[in-house]
Amino acid sequence: MDKQRSLRISQVGLRGVVGPGLTAAHVLDFAAAFGTFLEKRGKVIVGYDPRASSAMLLEGVTAGLLACGHDVVDLGMVSTPVIQHAIRRHNAAGGVSIGASHNAAEWNALKFFGPNGTYLSTNEAGELLDIYHLKKFDFAEWQQLGKRSADREAMDYYLGQLEQVFDFAALRRFRVLVDCTNGSSAPLLRRMVERYGLQLILINERLEGVEFAHEPSTNRKMVAMQLAPLMRHVGADAGFLFDVDADRVAMATETGEAVSEEMVLVLIAQEMLQMGPGKLIITNLSTTALLEEIASKHGGRVIRGPVGRQAATDMLSGYKPEQIAVAGEGTGAVMMPQFRFVYDGIASMLAVLSALVRRGQTLSALLNALPRYSILKGEVPLETHRIPELLLALEERYADGQRNTQDGLRVDWQDRWFHVRVSQTEPIVRVICEQRGDPPESLYYEIVDLVRSFNI
Repeated sequence: MDKQRSLRISQVGLRGVVGPGLTAAHVLDFAAAFGTFLEKRGKVIVGYDPRASSAMLLEGVTAGLLACGHDVVDLGMVSTPVIQHAIRRHNAAGGVSIGASHNAAEWNALKFFGPNGTYLSTNEAGELLDIYHLKKFDFAEWQQLGKRSADREAMDYYLGQLEQVFDFAALRRFRVLVDCTNGSSAPLLRRMVERYGLQLILINERLEGVEFAHEPSTNRKMVAMQLAPLMRHVGADAGFLFDVDADRVAMATETGEAVSEEMVLVLIAQEMLQMGPGKLIITNLSTTALLEEIASKHGGRVIRGPVGRQAATDMLSGYKPEQIAVAGEGTGAVMMPQFRFVYDGIASMLAVLSALVRRGQTLSALLNALPRYSILKGEVPLETHRIPELLLALEERYADGQRNTQDGLRVDWQDRWFHVRVSQTEPIVRVICEQRGDPPESLYYEIVDLVRSFNI
């Protein structure tokens, strides 16, 4: 495998195919960089997903942090949201999640959090990356090295936080099919069944580190293949499919229809705008324009910025928490103010089910009541350094639309738009087109062909 294509070092952090791309040396250096970046020595919370390589990454992260004088609190195999909640409970200096989310089993990654449990800002991520590249690490003297401990109560604390927001007794009425994708949602959901009596039917529950039952992508295509065909057979009221570290989720209706991953944020935004007090929806340039219609109907406003969790953190910092209704992406990743803006697939699932309780409707009825938008998403392998030239060509061809160049190029017309950008986590160019009503197939394939032509 091409090493350059199997390793991504950027402001997003460290991500790659373990072995040909991501090595133990990368992990040690990035952990030491994070240990140096943190302003004060203290506890750092670490957790990991079930990938086979996570054990190696855990030891490297622990060594790098201990060497910088930080105490490492090992949560074990937990979801990323559990790590973020634990950072706050321990009043920790920061945290590290080991796991590659929607990537295949051979990939792994490091994701970094500050003392408030949220992702680093763009400036903070840039500072961390500079420290990594300069290799100027603040190692402690031997008598000041950090200590290692374990915390096996983080999962129960996290469930307690969910219990404060959601009425589990009311949610027992629903029969829910859940695809755990062999990931960290499985033990959490099993404990929720035992603790709260929820009717969760779990598939692909077994933790797996080498080969997942299927690609861990939270999109409509994966739901259509893996989850939707089973809905009627088990008599489920709703279905949910998680990525491996449980910060994203996708849905299927009780009729067996696979739902666009864009609709998770839409449904939750609709509820949160009505529940108040926040009226702002924080999202990125690649997410459905249906949000503008929802916001307008309920007196809200959509704030858009570049794709990426650092960018979302930047946007959130510009407003008071009570001003924000919800934040998230069209990938099934949603943050709610009740949890101080943690991307959380399980909380999103509970929020959707709670909406069904409040409205007394089925999931299909709730979705069918919304205006119809059709979105097409694709990717083109990144085999060119001519990205500025490509974006200029797109601007010239579609000069009649409204341009936004914050992140690649987005062009809007009255009833449709497209966004072309380079991925931060994979060596690809992403192409997204959406239109009110029928899919914008002609525009989409025209743009994809143009992008491909720059690889020749």
